[in-house]
Amino acid sequence: MVFGGRATHLWWETNGAVSTPDMLRVDYDRWGQTPEDLRQLAMRAAHQRTRERFLALYEITQASCATQVAARTQRHPQTVMKWLHLYNTRGPETLTFRRTGGRPPFAPRSRPGSARSSTLPRTPRRRRR
Repeated sequence: MVFGGRATHLWWETNGAVSTPDMLRVDYDRWGQTPEDLRQLAMRAAHQRTRERFLALYEITQASCATQVAARTQRHPQTVMKWLHLYNTRGPETLTFRRTGGRPPFAPRSRPGSARSSTLPRTPRRRRR
């Protein structure tokens, strides 16, 4: 259906970007933030995954959509949409990466001394001819 020369399911924002009523938005006002705050949170984040999440939200605020951001970052669109929903409903602290389990990262000095001393020294392997 066309209304006023345009399809009714599309409308123009003040910045000229095409948007649909179903397009997801970053609700940064709810948390007293601005798009620049999201960018700063990304730049100052200690963990790479946290940086990625805040940068994705920042890009969405810059007239982009979650699907486009997902394609650029090589993430599944539902993953980016999940970050957006978490931010909108629970706030920025929910995007901070937290280790939730699994095997700890490899650190040779983190093993107890008894475990280090009980391993046999490595001998060079002979090459086959």
